[in-house]
Amino acid sequence: MRARIRTAHKAMVVAAVASLGAGLLAGCADDGGNGGSDSSDGDSGGKTTISVGLFGTMGFKEAGLYAEYEKLNPKIKIEQNVVERNENYYPALLNHLTTNSGLLDVQAVEVANIAEVTATQADKLEDMSKAPGVDKSKWLPWKWQQATTKDGKTIGLGTDVGPMAICYRTDLFKQAGLPTDPAEVGKLWAGDWAKLVDVGERYKSKAPKGTFFMDSPGGLINAILGSEKEKFYDSSGEVIYKTNPAVKAAFDLTAEAAEKGLVQSQTQFQPSWNSTIANNKFAAIACPPWMLGTIKGNAKPDAAGKWAVAVAPKGGNWGGTFLTVPKSGKNVKEAQKFVTWLTAPEQQAKLFKVQASFPSAPSAYTMPEVTGATNEMTGGQKIGPIFAEAAKAAPVQVIGPKDQIIMQGLSDNGVILVTKGKSAKDAWESAIKTIDNKLDQ
Repeated sequence: MRARIRTAHKAMVVAAVASLGAGLLAGCADDGGNGGSDSSDGDSGGKTTISVGLFGTMGFKEAGLYAEYEKLNPKIKIEQNVVERNENYYPALLNHLTTNSGLLDVQAVEVANIAEVTATQADKLEDMSKAPGVDKSKWLPWKWQQATTKDGKTIGLGTDVGPMAICYRTDLFKQAGLPTDPAEVGKLWAGDWAKLVDVGERYKSKAPKGTFFMDSPGGLINAILGSEKEKFYDSSGEVIYKTNPAVKAAFDLTAEAAEKGLVQSQTQFQPSWNSTIANNKFAAIACPPWMLGTIKGNAKPDAAGKWAVAVAPKGGNWGGTFLTVPKSGKNVKEAQKFVTWLTAPEQQAKLFKVQASFPSAPSAYTMPEVTGATNEMTGGQKIGPIFAEAAKAAPVQVIGPKDQIIMQGLSDNGVILVTKGKSAKDAWESAIKTIDNKLDQ
């Protein structure tokens, strides 16, 4: 997700909901991909091959959706090309869009990048609002708007969203004298992120040896800012992160948690952070649905069933992806048909059941794959309704093309420094310097 491209201080922004962690695979976990082709066995045998460019494990193949589509359409073959991390995938995609060459039939775009693509590359992509069978009312309104230009072109159809919750270890909470029932846990911090920090202090007072309340300062600030209506840009496109009181308040609250030793000195999704999951080193984590996959991928087998999901202090979103169809693709009409089918509510529900990628189509929320969804890590808890309510409660948020750079600076060059002994003031100044240098490049 770390795109390295020129930045303008004023750019078109899109009304959206997103909370973007620095260097994170929002909406999907690492897949260990090698960047090569991941196609079906055998040659195409005269079939039309639809090429799909993805980052990370988006789960379409794992959920059996490619095989299902190929069965429904015997003359079609799906071939996906996967790059492990979006920070490597997106710069290459942007270059291909800019030159209008080398594009596959379908290209995924992560929510961190959709504002920039919508503002600067819409002429290279098909207007999916005009594709046969597409009905905008099937998507959350803010999700649809994220990929829509000012003149009404919608350049991508949404797959998943990342409604925010708090995942926690019931065994560690119990040892620290805290409630473990999800409804009771949610009441502890309802309506206020500062209450979450207060719960962290309660946890610390009786914490099992060697554990922290939360996994990382970056995860905390990311979650807080994801619940704000306005953060880094205003509606006119001006960068306002330095003057927006909500950003400074989120930074200060996270710095307070760091000063009190409530968060680990870790950067999310790095090897050392992964090992803290395996070694049970923290009790809670800001948790969109896809995070459960990350937890499962790094946890030891005995952790299964020991996690639970509670409502976050405020509604927010972290992650989500879109599928676009480049005009220069070899099979534009077939690609449009495929993307329309793949993002339909029924397929989104199936994807959630297998991959924990939460649907951006509200009608999927009443489907049994969602209402009855459980997760290996959370045992018998029905997690679908919690994430569905969070998705509906998420604010319509203005995001800009360089949100990712700003978030990375606040996290990796800001609040994490407080865990290493810097003052909150010095950490804030360090973050600003880093961010502004990158925005001026």
